Amino acid sequence: MAENFDAIIIGTGQSGPALAARMTGEGMKTAIIERKLFGGTCVNVGCIPTKTLVASARAAYMARRGEDFGVMNDGSINVDMKRVKARKDGVVRQSNQGVTNWLKTMENLTVYEGHGRLESANSVRVNDDLLESDRIVLNVGARAFVPDMPGINEVEYLTNSSMMDVDFLPDHLVIIGGSYIGLEFAQMYRRFGSRVTVVEMADRLIARDDEDVSETVREILENEGVDVRLNAKCIGLAKRGEQVAVTADCEPSPEEVVGSHVLLAVGRKPNSDDLGLDKIGVETDGRGFVVVDDQLRTNVPGIWAIGDVNGKGAFTHTSYNDYEILAANLFDDDPRRVSDRILTYGLFIDPPLGRVGMTEREVRESGRKALVGKMMMTRVGRARERSETQGFMKILVDAGTKKVLGAAILGIGGDEIVHSVLDVMYADAPYTVIQRAVHIHPTVTELIPTMLGDLKPLD
Repeated sequence: MAENFDAIIIGTGQSGPALAARMTGEGMKTAIIERKLFGGTCVNVGCIPTKTLVASARAAYMARRGEDFGVMNDGSINVDMKRVKARKDGVVRQSNQGVTNWLKTMENLTVYEGHGRLESANSVRVNDDLLESDRIVLNVGARAFVPDMPGINEVEYLTNSSMMDVDFLPDHLVIIGGSYIGLEFAQMYRRFGSRVTVVEMADRLIARDDEDVSETVREILENEGVDVRLNAKCIGLAKRGEQVAVTADCEPSPEEVVGSHVLLAVGRKPNSDDLGLDKIGVETDGRGFVVVDDQLRTNVPGIWAIGDVNGKGAFTHTSYNDYEILAANLFDDDPRRVSDRILTYGLFIDPPLGRVGMTEREVRESGRKALVGKMMMTRVGRARERSETQGFMKILVDAGTKKVLGAAILGIGGDEIVHSVLDVMYADAPYTVIQRAVHIHPTVTELIPTMLGDLKPLD
């Protein structure tokens, strides 16, 4: 016999637990289903563990640079990967247990552990239990995409998830994919001491960003010894004894990169293929993402999709914003929309990239008259003090309205500093608000008004 709920949430990623708390707080009898790890990708195999590893890699990097700052170390710098992993596991465990305990002690919430599948537009089967509700929310996330490339079934490979189990130093890590996940692991493992090669099919790294950003990111990585192979149009894998050969070019004379381990970092795939969506007619796109409207409703009444599975952001912060949008519409009589969101994200190499709004390429393609300001980090006192002068800041402004269109801050603190621009964009205020603000010296942010005072027409 089915048990009735006011709402059912499938998945406990970034937006699911927060939504459960809001629903139960509104007096709704709610069920939440998790098939594997409470907290989803970010907590267990995504942002929290990877940024913890990034911190360990930076510690090793700075220790080796001690002499640059007059700090002498006569001994060698050694990285104990088992201790690195143990530290990461401890941080993850704390976050995972926090989410798990929060959900399992939440009043008016029933937690089911198992794989939830839709049996109808208002029912979900999990293990031997049948749950019914007129409100079902899909929060099932995504996983690493494994492409059907030659030799993929003949070799062992790693993904961002299985990398979390690595407690040793790969001799030569070959990373297929030159975007955000791949580049963070590339710098990280190079700093730990591995030889690292990045193999990318496109003609530049992080191709969604502007060419000057891509080129500078490549310079940063290559300066630390990461080997970058671009234009690898015919990637394939093959065994070479105990090693793996990665084809990085096409016939008739394919170039091979032979490494000890291979990491696939070529994108994410939504976990929508085993939910029973086809049974009830929930629409998905060509890549499997659940199609939603501006308020996160699917084409089937009473079913919503939030987080990575809807393809509307694929970031932890956009997933949480999905929760906020859905809750505002359900409970607050506040018609918030996905289209109100300003695109922003970070690349957490060191120094990091903070991005918001339109790229320079997108502004040019829009045909609007615009102004651009750019400042190299070599001009920033804080960067010189820290001997971290790689990168630049760039901002784009509408010439008519004086509204900020977008910005890229690639440099020390860029992932934090970009929010000063983002907040002004949400306020729909002109760039002069930042330009005339008095910022603290010496900081990186204080140079943004200086950059805005030297805007030039975008050719």
